[in-house]
Amino acid sequence: MSSDDAAQLWKLNQRLLTVVMNSCADTFDELGLETKEFFVLDEVDTCQYPAALAAKLMIPKASVTMYLRSLVAKGLVRREIDDQDLRRHRLATTDRGREVRQRALDALAAEFAIIMGRLDQRDRDELRRLLHALLDPS
Repeated sequence: MSSDDAAQLWKLNQRLLTVVMNSCADTFDELGLETKEFFVLDEVDTCQYPAALAAKLMIPKASVTMYLRSLVAKGLVRREIDDQDLRRHRLATTDRGREVRQRALDALAAEFAIIMGRLDQRDRDELRRLLHALLDPS
């Protein structure tokens, strides 16, 4: 595959994701959630330490700290002392945070479903298969 072809495919994929995120902007506003805050909130329960979140999301540590401060202030995330290492804080999503995350995911799923509705079931199944193949590390 040529470099130009790979770049074009990457840009098309990014454009699709941007269209979906932009379609959900009003819902995110209603939820009081910025786009990048959503990505942080969505990973808190699977990645409970700020440095690990920064690495997973490829966001600078200082930015993750800023997003976490905002999420904590909004009551969506809480910091807890790690029982294994009292010097560290572990993150946890609050009940309200889980509710907000689910509403945001529902909005994203609804918008993505509209776009995917342009494809027939066979093409959606093939897209799913291709995405799994691309993301499989082996």
